[in-house]
Amino acid sequence: MDSLTQIALGSAVSVAVMGRKTALWKAALWGAIAGTLPDLDALIDHGDAILNMTRHRAETHSFFYLTLAAPLLAWGVAKLHGEMTLFKRWWLALWLVLITHPLLDTMTVYGTQLLMPFSNYPFQIGSIFIIDPLYTVPLIVGVVLALRLKDDRGIHYNATGLIFSTVYLMWSFAAQQHTTTLARTSLESKGLAEAALLVTPAPFNTLLWRVLAVTPTQYFEGHYSLLDPTKKIIWTSHDKGAELISQYDKEVSVARIKAFTHGFYRLSQTDGNLFVTDLRMGQEPAYTFNFNLGKPENLPNTVPQLMSQRPNLDTALPWLWRRMWGEVIASPR
Repeated sequence: MDSLTQIALGSAVSVAVMGRKTALWKAALWGAIAGTLPDLDALIDHGDAILNMTRHRAETHSFFYLTLAAPLLAWGVAKLHGEMTLFKRWWLALWLVLITHPLLDTMTVYGTQLLMPFSNYPFQIGSIFIIDPLYTVPLIVGVVLALRLKDDRGIHYNATGLIFSTVYLMWSFAAQQHTTTLARTSLESKGLAEAALLVTPAPFNTLLWRVLAVTPTQYFEGHYSLLDPTKKIIWTSHDKGAELISQYDKEVSVARIKAFTHGFYRLSQTDGNLFVTDLRMGQEPAYTFNFNLGKPENLPNTVPQLMSQRPNLDTALPWLWRRMWGEVIASPR
C-alpha cells in the first residue's frame, strides 16, 4: 500500500495496543515510524530496474527479520522515553505494527516476500488497489480523534477505524471472489477454461474489477463492475509474444519477471528492442512496469530500463468513474 496508508495503519495499531499506558502522541508517532520503516528498501538501488522491482518488499517485509527487529526497536523507544517498565508492551505494539505492514501489502497485487530468507516467493492476493480512500480515511480519522479527544472516546474511535478498515478488506476479498467466479464461468463459455486468471480492483475502489486471463500465446482483458446491469464480461485479446518467449524466457531479466508476476507478463519488440511487461498493474495499453531490455543480441549484458506507460488521465479518470457505476463503455485507448 501507499506510504500514507502504512503510516495511518501503524499509528492506529500502536495506539490500540498502548492505549493510555503512555502518551497517545508517543504511540501514534512510533507507530507511524515503524509503519513506514519496511518501505525504506525502495531507496536501495540494486543495479537495474528489474532488480529494483523484484527486490522491493523482500527482506524488509519478511516476518522473520521484522520479528527480530521488533524487540530492538521497542528497547530503543522504551529507553528513550524512560519507560522500560513498558518494554514488553512496546515490543508487542511495534511487532504488530511491523507485521501488519507486509500483511496489508500482501492484499495488493504487487507481490510480498513474506518468508525471506527461507523462500523468495512473492505472495499476492490482489483484492485491494495500492491506494484506496475507503480503507485509509477511517484509519486517519480514528487516529486524529484519539489524539484530539482527552477521554477514552478517542481510543474507541481509533478502534472503530481499525475495525472498519479490516471489514473493508474482508469485503474486498469477497467482491474479488464473486468476480472471479463470474470471470471463470465466462472463460469456460469461450473455451478458455485452462487460462490462468487474475482479478484485481481498478484504481481507488472495489466496485470495478479488472479481469486478466493468460494462455501460452495470448492474454485477454475485461472489466466488470458490481453494478453492471448484466453479468456479461467483454474480453479483448492481445498477443503475449509466444515466439519471443520461446527464445528469451530463460534470460535472467525475463525469468525474474516471469517468476515475480506468476506468469502474467508479455514480451514484445519495438524498434529492434526487446520489452518485457508486467501485465498485472495498469491496463491495456498502459502498464506501470514495462522494461526495455535493449537489443536481443546483446542479452544478458544490457541493463534493463523502466519505461512506464502512463494513461491519459483526461480520458482514463472519466472512464473509471462512469464504468465503476455500471455504465458499460469501452476502455480508453
